Amino acid sequence: MKIRLAVPVEAEECWNIRNQAIRYGCQNSYDDAVIVAWTPEEMPESYRNVIAANPFFVVDASDNKLVATGFLDLSSGSVEAVFTLPQYTGKGLGSQIIEAIKSEARERGYRELTLSSTPNAQSFYERHGFTLVRESMYPSAFAQAELRCMEMSIKLQE
Repeated sequence: MKIRLAVPVEAEECWNIRNQAIRYGCQNSYDDAVIVAWTPEEMPESYRNVIAANPFFVVDASDNKLVATGFLDLSSGSVEAVFTLPQYTGKGLGSQIIEAIKSEARERGYRELTLSSTPNAQSFYERHGFTLVRESMYPSAFAQAELRCMEMSIKLQE
């Protein structure tokens, strides 16, 4: 498995990973109706723009199929869209993505990273050095609801 930067033409495949990961991983954190609304099949074009504008990492499986994603939002210094296909969960791919984002952030001079985690992913981020700042409610236009989130941060070593 190989980690690399995504290209905008892969946006739909990245969107599919996002949706599958949310549907699988968040089923005990949010109501079914919220998850269905939050994971529309049709990708917003703005998602492709995010891939073009930020260091957006993906992991390729041996068959060159994308299986995990995540990116550093350069405008906010936040970790975003860390998702793994359900059948690849627990294989360390999300960890590879997080480490690539942290490395990229250090190279760009960031001293701290933030993120908003779903409740089910909080312990994953804690294992990677992130600490809980506060619990909040995030208004999601997709989900048409406020989502319970864990605001987290990490200080980066130089």
